[in-house]
Amino acid sequence: FRVILIPFMMFFYLADFIPYGIGKIVALVIFVVGALTDLLDGKIARKYNLVTNFGKFLDPIADKMLTSTVFFLIVADGTIPHPWGAIMVTIIISREFIVSALRLIASSKGVVLAADMWGKVKTTVQMIALPISLFLAFVYTSGFAFADWFVLTVEIVTYVLLALATLLTIISGVNYLVKNRNCLKEDEKK
Repeated sequence: FRVILIPFMMFFYLADFIPYGIGKIVALVIFVVGALTDLLDGKIARKYNLVTNFGKFLDPIADKMLTSTVFFLIVADGTIPHPWGAIMVTIIISREFIVSALRLIASSKGVVLAADMWGKVKTTVQMIALPISLFLAFVYTSGFAFADWFVLTVEIVTYVLLALATLLTIISGVNYLVKNRNCLKEDEKK
């Protein structure tokens, strides 16, 4: 469902022809719905014993697609200023590729690498920061005369949360590599 929501979220975010930045608010709502389905689908699958290999495969991909799309959108339109937005997105996306590659290597050796506390905290901060970032995009494009203190507050909260998400991304990525470095060792030939 999250994967299906992505093009709709992108459409509304980029739909500048919709007056007063309403498209950005619709994109924000779609993102929140997608994030909530992420919480619900795992709980439902575990509760009713509906966990499948396909679900285990698609769930993290859908998460990464949803969050990466928002990161790209808020950087591409300048909601997050250049070059900081590009640096942040590069760090976050690179970590996801590295961890995914490590999981593939581990899987080929019959090892399952579970998410740890740092990864869960990183994801939680991202899931809070991204809708606030979408709201900031709305503030910038709505045409409403928001008070300067309000705009500054939303900017500070957004930038602090995104900086924290980036820092947690680095910490969780390094932690993941250090904890699972044995997976990177070559098998000894017999």
